[in-house]
Amino acid sequence: MKKMIFFRPKLRNAVLLALALNLRIAHADSPDSPDETWGLHVQATNVSQWHPAFPAAYSGQNSMNPAASNNETSDVTLYAGVRMFDQGELWINPEIDQGFGLSNTLGMAGFPSGEAYKVGANAPYQRLPRLFYRKVFDLGGDEQRVESGLNQLAGSQTSDNLVLTLGKFSVVDVFDTNSYAHDPRMDFMNWSIIESGAFDYAADAWGYTYGASLEWTRSRWTLRGGFFDLSKTPNSTKLDPTFAQHEYVGEIEERHTLFGHEGKLKLLGFVNSGLMGSYADALRLARQTSSTPDTALVRRGATNSGFALNFEQQLGSDLGAFARASYNDGAQEAFDFTEINRSVSTGLSLKGNSWNRPGDTFGLAMVANGLSGAARDYFSAGGMGILIGDGHLHYGLEKIMESYYSIQASQHLYVSLDYQYVVNPAYNRDRGPVNLYGARLHFEY
Repeated sequence: MKKMIFFRPKLRNAVLLALALNLRIAHADSPDSPDETWGLHVQATNVSQWHPAFPAAYSGQNSMNPAASNNETSDVTLYAGVRMFDQGELWINPEIDQGFGLSNTLGMAGFPSGEAYKVGANAPYQRLPRLFYRKVFDLGGDEQRVESGLNQLAGSQTSDNLVLTLGKFSVVDVFDTNSYAHDPRMDFMNWSIIESGAFDYAADAWGYTYGASLEWTRSRWTLRGGFFDLSKTPNSTKLDPTFAQHEYVGEIEERHTLFGHEGKLKLLGFVNSGLMGSYADALRLARQTSSTPDTALVRRGATNSGFALNFEQQLGSDLGAFARASYNDGAQEAFDFTEINRSVSTGLSLKGNSWNRPGDTFGLAMVANGLSGAARDYFSAGGMGILIGDGHLHYGLEKIMESYYSIQASQHLYVSLDYQYVVNPAYNRDRGPVNLYGARLHFEY
C-alpha cells in the first residue's frame, strides 16, 4: 500500500506559478471586445480518499486492500488557447500530476475517484493530455453567445452549426456528457456515475487519445460521430501509432422542454476494433494447460460493441435529475476503460438556493454494474483484468451509492466532501461492503 502523499513543494510551486501567470493575462481582450482572440486559464485539484477496514474472505492481485487505507491525488492544468486565422481555436493543456488512487487504482470496477488514473507516482510529473483544434461552421439560425471558459474562447455562433474537433483530447470531452454527472473535479467522483460504465471508450491509461469528432446541430437535435485511436495493448500508457486499433463512436442528442424545464436525451453507440483477448479462449487455453486464464495470451483481431442511453432533466430552477444505462457484448476483455458490461445509474443534483448558498451543490446517485456470463467465468477461474481480479469470484452486482456536498468557498475555490457505500466491490459477495470517505479541493480561474 502506498502511504498518503501530501501536496509536494514542486507541485505547490507549479500551482503558484500558474496562478500568477493566469491572474496577469487570463483575458486577452478588453472587456468591451465581443470575441476573445486568446486566453489562459488554470485549474488545480486535490482529492483525498480513505476507507476503514472491511471484511474480505480472500484477496488477489487486483483486490482493494481490506485494511484501512488512504491515498490522494493532485493535478494542475493550464488551458491556453488562441483563435486562428480561419476563426478556429487551437488549445493546449499542459498538466502536472502526482499521487495514487486507493490500492493503486485497483479493486472496484466502478472506481471511486475520477481524478485517479491507472498509473500513479510519488513525485510530480508532467504530461500533455490535450492538444486540439476546434472549428465551428455557422449554418444559420439565431446567433448565440459563447462565454469564455476552460478550452473555450468567448465569441458567438449560430444555433445551427457544424463543429470539427481534431487532435489529442478525451472521447468523453465530446460524447456521453451530462450536466449533473460528468466532472470529477466539480460533481460526482465515481467512474461509473460520471460516465456510462459499459462505454469502453478509446484512451491511454490517463483517459486521452488522438482522433477527430464532428458534431452537426440543427434545431433541437445534434448528431455526433468520431474516430479514435485505441491503446497499443489494453490499458496501455501508449496509443497505437498506426491507428490499426481504433474506435468508431456515434451519438444522437435530442433537446426538449418538459413542463417548462429543459432536458436532454442521448443515444450512443460504439465499436472497438483491435487485438483483444476472448474470455472464452482464455478459459479454453487455461483448461488445456492447467493454468490460470489470461486474456493477454489469446489476443487476436476482434471487435467489441455497445451502446449507452443518457438522460438529464431539470425538475426545477435548482434541482436536476439524470440517468444512464449502458451495455457491451462482454465477450472480449475490457480494452481501455474498466470491466463493466452492463450498468444502470440514476441521481439528483440540488443547488443551494433554498438555504441561501446558490454556489453550493448537493448530489446523490446510485449505480449497479454487472458482468457478462463470459466475464464471470473468467474472473471466477482467477483471471485478472484492468481494475479487478480477486483470484476467485462469488458473483453479485457491484452496487454503489455516492453523495457529495460542494461548498463554494470563494468565487474560484470549491471544497467538497464525498461519501460512497459499495456493496460487492469488484462483483464479489465475499468482500465488503466498503465505506469510502473523500475530500476534494478545487480551484478554477
